[in-house]
Amino acid sequence: MLLSGEKVSLRALEPSDLDLIYSWENNPDIWEISHTLAPFSKFVLTQYLKTQHLDIYSSKQLRLVIMDKTNSAIGLIDLFDFDPKHRRAGVGILVDSSARGKGCAHEALELIETYCFNHLDFNQIYANIGFENTVSLKLFESLGYQKVGVKKDWIKTSNGFIDEILYQKINN
Repeated sequence: MLLSGEKVSLRALEPSDLDLIYSWENNPDIWEISHTLAPFSKFVLTQYLKTQHLDIYSSKQLRLVIMDKTNSAIGLIDLFDFDPKHRRAGVGILVDSSARGKGCAHEALELIETYCFNHLDFNQIYANIGFENTVSLKLFESLGYQKVGVKKDWIKTSNGFIDEILYQKINN
């Protein structure tokens, strides 16, 4: 699968992505955001990559690689907690620090929304964002996601507990 825009495209995971995923998943700087508690082994990630042939209805999730126009992988975008009955899923995004501030995350989210709403017939997409992640809060708000709730003291960080904001975008 390839979804393409002016700045980025989204493609399915490949076995050759192992080292890249390993480096991103094992970056302690993003563990608080991704709720990671321990490093991932290459074995575990290899097993995960072997399941990527399953469709979203089987696995209840979808992870795509964000590619820039030079065909370099610059991030990942995930659909998770897919609920086919209620036609919704959560969305998460990671863009490498070298590609931030260039509109890549914005366009990647637009591409995944189009895929979800037009191809998968979703009713809504939601995102859970830590209160301190102001860049992500602004990104999702700029795309029309509505703040619908606050989970108080939801995320344990090195500085104590912080709130998590729940955003929704409903397909109108």
